[in-house]
Amino acid sequence: MSRFVFFVFTLFATLFSQWALAVPVSSTSSSSNSTSPVLEKRVDHHGRGTWFEVGLGNCGKWSVDSDKIVAIAKSRYDENNGANCGQWVSITDQKNGRHAYALILDSCQSCGRQDLDMSPSLFKQFEPLSIGELKIKWNFMPKGWHP
Repeated sequence: MSRFVFFVFTLFATLFSQWALAVPVSSTSSSSNSTSPVLEKRVDHHGRGTWFEVGLGNCGKWSVDSDKIVAIAKSRYDENNGANCGQWVSITDQKNGRHAYALILDSCQSCGRQDLDMSPSLFKQFEPLSIGELKIKWNFMPKGWHP
């Protein structure tokens, strides 16, 4: 009888530990008092990468050309009332595969929804400024993440 009880106990302990390890960990929304999980799926955006002379950004911070920053499309910025300010993005040049991270500190009036406008130093990580425009793939990093 004790072998049977031990077997049943071991079986349930094993099943419970497998279930407990498989439960996904989720974050909660910081914009509400709700404790419901917010699941974020990484979405790749494909667009143009251009460069601009930086200064006082729409996020209210001053930057210099050597900072690794980007401006997102003004339509995207307005859609979420600048909530992406201070969020990092991961950028890959579609032509040469080079990769970099950048901080969102501005918006770009002339950019399409999938485009990013980059500081000169960031753009130069991919190509010389004389190229002027890149085909890029990019995605938002989770809020609070930084390299």
